[in-house]
Amino acid sequence: MDRLAIIALVLAALTGCATGPYGPGPVPPGAIVYYDNPILIPAGSPEQAWEHVVDVVDDYFEIAHEVPVSQMDEVGRLDTVPLVGATLLEPWRHDSANFHEKLESTLQTMRRKAVVHVSHVQHGYLVEVIVYKQLEDVARPMQSTGDTSLLRYDSSLTRVENPIAEQPIDEGWIPLGRDTALEQRILGQLMTGRQVIPL
Repeated sequence: MDRLAIIALVLAALTGCATGPYGPGPVPPGAIVYYDNPILIPAGSPEQAWEHVVDVVDDYFEIAHEVPVSQMDEVGRLDTVPLVGATLLEPWRHDSANFHEKLESTLQTMRRKAVVHVSHVQHGYLVEVIVYKQLEDVARPMQSTGDTSLLRYDSSLTRVENPIAEQPIDEGWIPLGRDTALEQRILGQLMTGRQVIPL
């Protein structure tokens, strides 16, 4: 048997190839579980549901703005502050969901922000987690050999009319879509009540 085939079989056995969803009972070790987005969380009161959501999201992001779900307002929304992604040198941070994301954030500047919607339904609360990922848009490579004293014509002039007013927070960042790996981690913690840290 070829050496590469043996290595692939060993890696598959160590990391696990199974996917969810699973029925009642324990999930097989090494299995990958995928949660629906939004998920249904059974809770007794709007305050309990909202506190649970805030407690979990606060483990990953700083909360910028929140409109809690209540008896009067059946839809709640939570927005977070954009956060530069955790690198391989920051193992205590969990906003980069796996090794690939940590490596990517180590090699280039990435950031994420989350929007969470909580809706009251008949048997509990639907929680939708959306995490947006962005790449920093730099004018030139950091180790470029070009002389910085020369005038450059490759970008338009940015003029700040009112420096005291609030500046756009997305300027200088390229949107990369959604970070489903981090969404799944947050959803898993919302469902199980514990943080799962992958290798």
